[in-house]
Amino acid sequence: MRIISNDADVREGLQALLALDPRLAPVAEEAGPLPLRLIEPGFAGLAHIVVSQSVSRASAEAIWRRICARSGPPTAEAYAALEPEAWRDFGLSTAKADTLSRLALAVAAGHFDLAGLGERKPDEALSSLTAIKGIGPWTAEVYLMFCCGHADVFPSGDVALQAAVAMAFDRPERPQAKALAAEALLWSPWRSVAARLFWALYAARLRRDALPVG
Repeated sequence: MRIISNDADVREGLQALLALDPRLAPVAEEAGPLPLRLIEPGFAGLAHIVVSQSVSRASAEAIWRRICARSGPPTAEAYAALEPEAWRDFGLSTAKADTLSRLALAVAAGHFDLAGLGERKPDEALSSLTAIKGIGPWTAEVYLMFCCGHADVFPSGDVALQAAVAMAFDRPERPQAKALAAEALLWSPWRSVAARLFWALYAARLRRDALPVG
């Protein structure tokens, strides 16, 4: 199992991808340098990704700043100890508030090892994460990519990623998640680098950063 820990790993993955799929060569040329964007594994990293679900980058960052204003990036213990209605002040939806509370309580009680997911196979880690109510495939995949460094994860449900694949291959419509997941098998064992490549293409074409983490 490969783990991405630095820019050299990303470059290695890109070279492997170009050998696997020569169609990606012009994509890589247009996209430019690929981002690493690794963040610390743990409760704060996953909580930030949960906050980012289905909202604009600006809205997510505003909510996250309000959460961090309490005492910095939260630990599971600190978040679990917040007053019951704190989520309203943060601007969280009821669903996200419930998800973060469940997650904080599980981690604080020692029932869930978020950092340890980096040592497990991606399929096992994904199953473990999505077993928590409120954490879907996209959230789990993004956590494994950017917090644990898994090299072979592809969040096919990401709308910007779908749009970028359509751009790359001159398709009139973006592929749906199931079809894109099947197509991405060609890019294994470097699917996380392939995702970075398509996000970079999206940013180059639209002048808008679409990566799920800042």
